[in-house]
Amino acid sequence: MHPLIRTARTTGLLYLGLGLAGVLGFLTIRPMIFDAGDADTTLANLVANESLARLGVALELLLVLTQTLAAVWFYRLFRTVDSTAAGSIAVFGIVNAVAILGSAAMLATAVGVATGGYGDPADTVQLLYLVSENLWGVGGLFFGLWLMPMGWCVLRSGWLPRALGWILVAGGVGYVLMTFMRYLAPGAGVAGDLLVIPATVGEFWILGYLIIFGVRKRALTEAPHAAPTAPLAIRSPA
Repeated sequence: MHPLIRTARTTGLLYLGLGLAGVLGFLTIRPMIFDAGDADTTLANLVANESLARLGVALELLLVLTQTLAAVWFYRLFRTVDSTAAGSIAVFGIVNAVAILGSAAMLATAVGVATGGYGDPADTVQLLYLVSENLWGVGGLFFGLWLMPMGWCVLRSGWLPRALGWILVAGGVGYVLMTFMRYLAPGAGVAGDLLVIPATVGEFWILGYLIIFGVRKRALTEAPHAAPTAPLAIRSPA
């Protein structure tokens, strides 16, 4: 297999792992434990489903791991296209992963408080879950920022469909706007949800394309991006 296709497919698989961890942990397990309006219910759910809560922590850690690796592999894939944009993907992706790492620490602490009998467990657990949720919220800023240079690299490379590049850029802008709207206009509801639709479409498209096709065939013969042969190294964006 050509090295460029191998790098592209590895990137796609890591991105898929990131998505699955997020869907299972944040969108599936968290709502089964956390009740935003009732601290006692959250505590009762956590105590009754301790193993599920611990799995939620593990999934957030898996998300951190896969996003960090995906950030590095996106850099490896696009570093010959635009080193500044590729470095930005890596940096912004890792910063977002650090925000989720903070969330995982909050959830792990909540499990310890709920099962260890420290102070007033209901209020403490509720506070920790709220902080965790807001770490995801503010982390959306850097998730949006990592999609924008990703879209730019797609446009510059010619290895993937140009429409995908524009959708990723639009999705990144939407995520940044949604993050601000979350705190400036918390009652926006559907309007905020609509802003992230391009990002969702772009993410599914790019991970599917990378896994199935890798890159367009002509990219394998075009100079200077025929294959990433230099040793993997993260450079600061110039």
